[in-house]
Amino acid sequence: MGSVTAHDVTALMQGFSVETTPASAAKVASFADHLAPGTTVNVTFLPRSDIEDTIAVATRLRREGFEPVPHIAARSLPDAAMLDRTLGRLTDEAGVTQALAIAGGLDRPVGPFASSMDMLATGLFEAHGISRIGVAGHPEGSPDIDETGLKDALLWKNRFAAERGLELYIETQFCFDPAAIIAWDKRIRSWGNTLPIHLGVPGLATLKTLLKFAQMSGIGPSIRVLTRQARNLAKLMLVQAPDKLILDLAEYKAVDPDCGIEKLHFYPFGGLAKTAEWANAVAAGDIAVDTRKSAILFGAADRSRVAS
Repeated sequence: MGSVTAHDVTALMQGFSVETTPASAAKVASFADHLAPGTTVNVTFLPRSDIEDTIAVATRLRREGFEPVPHIAARSLPDAAMLDRTLGRLTDEAGVTQALAIAGGLDRPVGPFASSMDMLATGLFEAHGISRIGVAGHPEGSPDIDETGLKDALLWKNRFAAERGLELYIETQFCFDPAAIIAWDKRIRSWGNTLPIHLGVPGLATLKTLLKFAQMSGIGPSIRVLTRQARNLAKLMLVQAPDKLILDLAEYKAVDPDCGIEKLHFYPFGGLAKTAEWANAVAAGDIAVDTRKSAILFGAADRSRVAS
């Protein structure tokens, strides 16, 4: 890293989205206290949870002036009728215009859908006016499917989008390792991927919290990155901002015109308020970058100390 500028960072941060679970949303008095109107907010549908909770949060987000993107987990749906009803309610009650279609975390499907492709092939998303659809991406691989399977699925989704005239994009699991992300983007481009990438990145949280979520998700290279940092016990409970990751990605996007990363998607493990405050400030552009320290600096005093 050495050529990245404050402008590159701000450009990468434009239009960022965030993730919430129904449980986390219940702790937020008003999303408008933290996010700009129209911000895209994904709403999870976790294994063994109730889809009613996802619908309720999506409806609330629309009412508060945001763009809800509900997760639709294939393996948690008992039948096509349930998918049809769910999509109908999301469009009618929450004004949903886009969704994230995922397989979901269950080992065995409860119904006929084992993958996002099974759901997409029904045509029900289009039937309900949902033509902008996210599909899962795995910069560090997946424990559920090998690389050949990932390649076949990704190319199927590229063909499907082209044939149906749909606006599909890839939304990834969170990742902490810029080298793994960059290598993955180049690899899937070599396969023939043309779907834009909404890259999942961590929000502000302690190293201890980040390690917990990384271990739960089994993201290998990222765990190694975090473990090296966690050897400094004094930093284990300090809140970390993803400065180096953002700087490396901003530089990559600036220097590679074929970079597939379109925008960033934040997972606010440490709480929405901290992550949103930081992300809003970076996106607003009142920053400088210190490439020697891999740091993003805020405010006039900081900006006067380094060139941007």
